[in-house]
Amino acid sequence: MKKLFLLDGMALIYRAYFALSKNPRITSTGFNTSAIFGFANTLLELLRTQQPSHIAVAFDTMAPTNRHIEFESYKANRQAIPEDLAAAIPYVYRLIEGFNIPLITLDGYEADDIIGTLAKQAEAKGYTVYCMTPDKDFGQLVTENIFIYKPARLGNGAETLGVKEILEKWEVSDVKQVIDILGLWGDSVDNIPGIPGIGEKTAKSLIKQFGSMEAILANTNQLKGKQRENLETFAEQGLISKKLATIQLDVPVVLDEEGLLLGQPDKDILEPLFAELEFRTLGKRVFGEDFSLSGAQAVSGAQMDLFGNTAAPHTDTGEVYVPPVAGKNVHNTTHTYVLADTPASQQELAVLLSKQRSFCFDTETTGTDANTADLVGLSFAIEPGKAWYVPAPRDKEGCLQVLDCFKPLLEDESIEKVGQNIKYDILLLARYGIVVNGPLFDTMLAHYLIDPDTRHGMDMLAENYLGYTPIPITELIGPKGKKQGNMQDVDLAAITEYAAEDADITLQLKTVFEPLLEQAEVVGLAQEVEFPLVHVLADIERYGVKVDVPVLKQLSESLATDTVLLEKIVYDKAGVRFNIASPKQLGEVLFEKLALDPKAKKTKTGQYKTGEDILLALASKSDIVKDILEFRQLQKLKSTYVDALPAMINPLTGRVHTSYNQAVAATGRLSSTNPNLQNIPIRTERGREVRKAFIPTDENHVILSADYSQIELRLVAHMSGDKGMLEAFEKGLDVHRATAARVYGVPLDEVTSTQRRNAKAVNFGIIYGQSAFGLAQNLGIPRTEAAQIIEQYFAQYPGIKRYMNDTINFAKEHGYVETLLKRRRYLRDINSANQTVRGFAERNAINAPIQGSAADMIKVAMITIHEAIRQQGLRGKMTMQVHDELVFDVPKDELPIFKDLAEKHMKNALAISVPIVVELGEGSNWLEAH
Repeated sequence: MKKLFLLDGMALIYRAYFALSKNPRITSTGFNTSAIFGFANTLLELLRTQQPSHIAVAFDTMAPTNRHIEFESYKANRQAIPEDLAAAIPYVYRLIEGFNIPLITLDGYEADDIIGTLAKQAEAKGYTVYCMTPDKDFGQLVTENIFIYKPARLGNGAETLGVKEILEKWEVSDVKQVIDILGLWGDSVDNIPGIPGIGEKTAKSLIKQFGSMEAILANTNQLKGKQRENLETFAEQGLISKKLATIQLDVPVVLDEEGLLLGQPDKDILEPLFAELEFRTLGKRVFGEDFSLSGAQAVSGAQMDLFGNTAAPHTDTGEVYVPPVAGKNVHNTTHTYVLADTPASQQELAVLLSKQRSFCFDTETTGTDANTADLVGLSFAIEPGKAWYVPAPRDKEGCLQVLDCFKPLLEDESIEKVGQNIKYDILLLARYGIVVNGPLFDTMLAHYLIDPDTRHGMDMLAENYLGYTPIPITELIGPKGKKQGNMQDVDLAAITEYAAEDADITLQLKTVFEPLLEQAEVVGLAQEVEFPLVHVLADIERYGVKVDVPVLKQLSESLATDTVLLEKIVYDKAGVRFNIASPKQLGEVLFEKLALDPKAKKTKTGQYKTGEDILLALASKSDIVKDILEFRQLQKLKSTYVDALPAMINPLTGRVHTSYNQAVAATGRLSSTNPNLQNIPIRTERGREVRKAFIPTDENHVILSADYSQIELRLVAHMSGDKGMLEAFEKGLDVHRATAARVYGVPLDEVTSTQRRNAKAVNFGIIYGQSAFGLAQNLGIPRTEAAQIIEQYFAQYPGIKRYMNDTINFAKEHGYVETLLKRRRYLRDINSANQTVRGFAERNAINAPIQGSAADMIKVAMITIHEAIRQQGLRGKMTMQVHDELVFDVPKDELPIFKDLAEKHMKNALAISVPIVVELGEGSNWLEAH
């Protein structure tokens, strides 16, 4: 079968870039590869699933087209291309070349026109043609043999649109009428003006009635009012718009059937390209598991500009970091890895380690859960290229003998311990009676402070900073899956190379990261906050928290009953039974049967959007939407927490042991998994009930909660120095009521609940750079009213407005913002000429110092409280950290001590100019305490 795919290159690149804009892929040189990565993934998925026989990619050129000549302002209002995207285009060209796919351009013609012309030529020669693009105007090209192919995006699968789908989507009888609708409606992206006052819905209605734009203009006497006036006044503009929206089918290009045949990827081009862009996974998808960045030496460590000229890679620290040339691995690098498997060799190693001020160590285990995995062995390193592996025999007696040999060293408080994700090793060894002491250096956390927005795995760090590819674990135990082996079964010689290499490479990474920490001015943050916090989190995770299974079972039954009742209520209000969990059926009920929103938006597959943001915006207008939102919340609560928590109880301890992640959130906030404590709902009554299941050890203990009150707003007041906000906190006023009084110009005691609610939304929204549009949606008020509230807010709190402007200006000058403890958040797009991209960076610039300072503050409090508990020999434990709250499991006789201790250390964690309030609560469960 002759199957031709014609790709709209620039449209797909834009799509890929913005799909990853909130979580961009950044290389070790600071180069944003989102557009290239997204395009490559889309291309690979296309080749895998569609298996085209022929393929080509079309691009626009910089030369003007006849559209620009005929209509000077065509595409004139387009935002500037984001700089990161522009820099990526030459790499996309190299990628396409590497896949041996023709890249077609022609001065004076757009990619749309090239694709349209080739599609028609191919159809005439018996091809089935797929135009691969997210652009809506391609609907005019569709025939029985020409289709639009929309690649998968955001969880939605790929979509193929033929004549039937286009006719339904555009509500027309002929696909050519798509051009008429676009001519009437216009296109703000391409600056096609259309007819004023005519949107999508009206355009479709008019074409359905008259058949074409020309017929409408010939029969305007049948229309009334402003619509008739606009059509008659702007008739010529409408016809020009239709012409601009028409894809040309007579471009001087010829279908080269042989040249468009899909060939094999060119390894000589793609391997060094993937190496340069640090595309490990993609490399393996194309060339198999044998691909590694060490075997694929990059062509250069430099970026290219839009015209293909090389440019020095940039790092936001103000220095040029030149990564090493990839190519090193265990087979071509001089090293001495020693197996210490006798008591004599182990004792000799222990003596050597005891003489060091610092050593690196790593554990080999049977699994990834430190609370259940068994120890297989230990590895140590004290200098680059030299390391030891100490196996721990399976029998308990032999294992304990090995551990006894190294226990004093690991517990020695004077020796620094170096590791990668060292919390795992500390947790594991604690189960064997070893309490790892002393200062720490964690390479994962060090890199997190150097470059918080990228990934921090050891293999990636080794390849990026050392030019070294470590032995993959799959080489020892096989690929992931049910048949994957166990480290206990690996040959001693193989595990020695693997384990010793881990310690060696981690130690080498430390030597690279130490000067980079100094360069970023975060040595203090590392040594005084992030590294010491590892000990704290390890203790919290090891101790765990007790959960009440009968309470969860009762809550599960109650939630099940409530969801059934809600279902019936929704059915009664809708007047029909349907699957509430089906977005398609839900959309049809809400927007067709109940007609809740005449302007309801649809997805690319043609079904109505029913995401939470859509429903929240409708909730104020309809009770049925409120019921549906509650139904969803109850279902999620039941499956994610109530039914899941009992399965997470560790059979050895009878407790739930969450895992805290220090190196995930770029702001510095902790996150947690299994379970995710940060996401337990607290705003709804049923959500709060989950906290009732978190209980103390026994009847002689209580749960103590210590929660910062409005800490982010207090930090805003301190960092902005705004007199009005400072005064509110100094007088101990309800800050939201005080804000409402100022914004609405009324006395404090006359503030209404609605005014306070609005003021609260502004107070918190400002922290996240909320716009008038966002506030209006949040409160369900007109945008003009929201804009007035924000304008009055800044008039009353000029210091906050000044802080926001100063912070953005600082970011523009330095490329980053920082917290009170100098934690940096790099903002690569802060000076982008593209308003959308720049706006996102500006919102992060405002929020990151506030949220990051709150994160730093509670981390410092955790460290000092943990140390106080240790020094005083208290039996109580810190068991959870959730947002701005610390939770303790405390013997009743120690409760007064813990209250004083928690309040004192939380208040004094950072010295700021605003009174800090810590709300304390106690109870027989977390809900009572909170």
